[in-house]
Amino acid sequence: MVLAAALAAGGAVMASAQDTKDSTAAGIAQYREMLADGNPAELWEAAGEELWKKPAGPKQASLEACDLGLGPGVVKGAYAKLPRFFKDTGRVMDAEQRLMYCRMTLQGLTKEEASARPFSSPGKSSDIERLMAYVASESRGAAIDIPLAHPEEKRMYELGRRMFFYRGGAYDFACATCHAQPGLRIRLQDLPDLLTADGARYAYSTWPGYRVSQGEVRTMQHRLYDCLRQQRFPEPLYGSEVITALEMFLARNANGGKMDAPSIKR
Repeated sequence: MVLAAALAAGGAVMASAQDTKDSTAAGIAQYREMLADGNPAELWEAAGEELWKKPAGPKQASLEACDLGLGPGVVKGAYAKLPRFFKDTGRVMDAEQRLMYCRMTLQGLTKEEASARPFSSPGKSSDIERLMAYVASESRGAAIDIPLAHPEEKRMYELGRRMFFYRGGAYDFACATCHAQPGLRIRLQDLPDLLTADGARYAYSTWPGYRVSQGEVRTMQHRLYDCLRQQRFPEPLYGSEVITALEMFLARNANGGKMDAPSIKR
C-alpha cells in the first residue's frame, strides 16, 4: 500500500512537471507568434537591400554583381545553398565570408575594412548584419540544399562534425553537451537536438534572427561565436574556418528544411 501510494505520488509529480514544461513551451511559442507579425528584422532587410545596391568603397561600386554561388548578381535562393566551395577562392565559404570577399573585390575595401564591426553594439550599427538580413530574406521559403559535392565541402563538413563533439574550455563543454539529445532546456529556452533533421532544420533555417533581448539582428556567425564564448573556448576570429565548418555541419544536417530567416528570437 505504502509503495503503491509512493509510486502514484511520484507519477503525479512527473506528470505535473511535464504539464508545466508543455505549458511553458506553448506560452513561448504563442509569444513568438504574436511578435512575428511585426518582426523588426524587416527594417534591417530594407536597410541591407539599400546598402547592397549603393555604390561604396574606393571603386564606388555596388554589390549587385556579387556572386553568392548562383552566378553574379543572383541573390534569390543563394543563402539556402551556403556554405559551398567557390572556384575563384579555392575554398569553402559561408555567406558572410563571401560578402567580405565581394566587398574587397568589387568595392575595393581592405580585409580589415570589409570585416569591420561585424556585430553591432549599443550606438554602433553593423552594415554586415543589415546586408546579411537582406541576403537571407531573399532565400525565405527556399529549401536548404548542401550536397557536399566537392572534396573540400566534405572536408569542411567532417571538420564541423569533429568540432561539434570536441570538448574543451573551462567547463569541458562541447556543442554536443547541449545539442545532441532531445528534451534539454536552459532557463526557458528549449535546446534543439542538432543531430536530428527536425532539430537542425528548426535551428539553422531561422538564422539570421532579430534578438528581442538585444534589439538587433544577429547572424549565424554571431550565433556560433556566442556559443563558443559561453563554452569558454578561445574567441574565434570573424570569418574563421572553424565557424564555417560548424555552419557546414549544421546546414547539411538541415538539408530539405525551408529557410525562414530573418526570424524573431528571444
